[in-house]
Amino acid sequence: MTAPSTTQLQLTQMMGTQQTNLLGTVHGGNVMKFVDEAAGSTAARFSGGPAVTAAMDEMVFLAPVRVGDLLTVKAQVNWAGRTSVEVGVRVETTRWDELTAPVHVATAFLVMVAVDENGAPRTVPELVPETDADRRRYRAAELRREHRLARRSAIQELGAGEASLERP
Repeated sequence: MTAPSTTQLQLTQMMGTQQTNLLGTVHGGNVMKFVDEAAGSTAARFSGGPAVTAAMDEMVFLAPVRVGDLLTVKAQVNWAGRTSVEVGVRVETTRWDELTAPVHVATAFLVMVAVDENGAPRTVPELVPETDADRRRYRAAELRREHRLARRSAIQELGAGEASLERP
């Protein structure tokens, strides 16, 4: 049994010009990649082996990340099922040219599946929420899971994929 606090991970990276778009801000895809790496590392540490991304909930960017900024991602396992976990990730940026508090850039929730050496799902440890905040995050993760499964089912009933490029 594992407490959520033992799964916390923090990664920080300085953003360079190779990561920016024509406006001088960091590509959202680069931020998303960093989020995915943090979630994967967190899930792997928790589960004791490799974990792959199964889903990422909506990610809304609240503030830009600029060249020179320190981008920090903070990840933690919020919920664990039989073979999958939800990892919550908070993204912040610290401006290189300002003495201000970190700026909240985005929050994301990723579903990671633990896999064995053949890529088949494997069981993960039990996650035991200890604090009120842990229990709140755990319950919110259960609600997100229920919504993901219901949405997938409804789309399958329509006989179409979410990003279907079928001709009318």
